[in-house]
Order: sequence, then structure tokens, then C-alpha cells
Amino acid sequence: MAPLCSSMSNEEGGGWLGRTDAGWLWSVAMSEEREILYWDTYGSAVRELAQVVADDGYRPDIILAIARGGLVVAGSLGYALSVKNLYVMNVVYYTGVNETLDVPTTLPPYLDKVDLKDSNVLIADDVADTGATLKHVHEFCEGSVGDVRSAVLYEKPQSLIKCEYVWKRTDAWIEFPWSTAPPIIDGGVLDA
Repeated sequence: MAPLCSSMSNEEGGGWLGRTDAGWLWSVAMSEEREILYWDTYGSAVRELAQVVADDGYRPDIILAIARGGLVVAGSLGYALSVKNLYVMNVVYYTGVNETLDVPTTLPPYLDKVDLKDSNVLIADDVADTGATLKHVHEFCEGSVGDVRSAVLYEKPQSLIKCEYVWKRTDAWIEFPWSTAPPIIDGGVLDA
């Protein structure tokens, strides 16, 4: 069985760490602890996340992706949960590795709250790190939707928002398959 993700730490030195509820963990020597999610195992991870949502009995009318990291997650959840109404909210907060704006900022095109009125909304993102972006989107939805919940692949302990649906909790830096390679165009920022 291929690992669903790997946890890397300088102290570990390398080797199988063992099986968790989320799958096998692999350790390789690095300068800082990192969690790596690979493309070939992403499908299993997001399917497990969708199963948690389904088992809870939550039936979203709309999946609201937080662009950019949440786009892949939202599309996958949409297929797994049979939800065709996918919306996108473009929010910028991270400007680089460990670099953020003072507050999350919504970018155009802007979502109209009337489109969400009285709907059960599942907010999808790749990670709840500080939780500032998720909090920003939750506040946007407040008072406009029937029910709003969040689903993320990873949640960190410091997150301002405690998500209802989480595939894995970690405090390590996470490398996603869609954001580890540098941008193809000049001037792009890695991991932003």
C-alpha cells in the first residue's frame, strides 16, 4: 500500500513510522518537519474526507471553494458527494511561505450572497492553517445561508476555525502536489 502522506523530520532519520487512521507515514531526513501529500494518494484522502461528511448526514446544497488551494478539494468533494453546485470565493492572505497580508482580502469576481441564500454550504479548502481565510469566508456566509460547515484536508492546532470535517490534523508545514513546483511563468511566487 502506498502512503497517503508522509511526515518528515530531521530527528527521525528516515524509515516507516507506522500506520495511522489516515494511512502509512514515512519519514525522511530534512531540515524541518514537513507533511507531504502526493498526487497518487490525494484521491484516497479526499474520498475519506467526503465519507466523513456523508457519514455525518450533512448534505450540502453548495460547495464553496476557497481559491486557490480549495479548488481541487471542492471539485473532488463535489463528485464524491454528488453536488454539482460549486462556487468559488477568491481570497488572498498568504503572499509567500510564512508571509501574509494583515487580513484576508476577497478578490473579484465577487460572490453574490443571494446565490447562497438559505442553502447548506460546505466550505472547502486544502488547509486550515491560521484559519484567517476560513474565518473570513464564514463571516461572509453568516446570516445568508441555512447552514455553513467546513471541510479541509489538513487542520493545524492554531486555526481560528475548528472545521467540522478534517482528513488529518498536523502542525507540520504541508506540501501539496499542486503547489510544490515553482510557477512556470516568471515572477510567480512558490507556495503563495
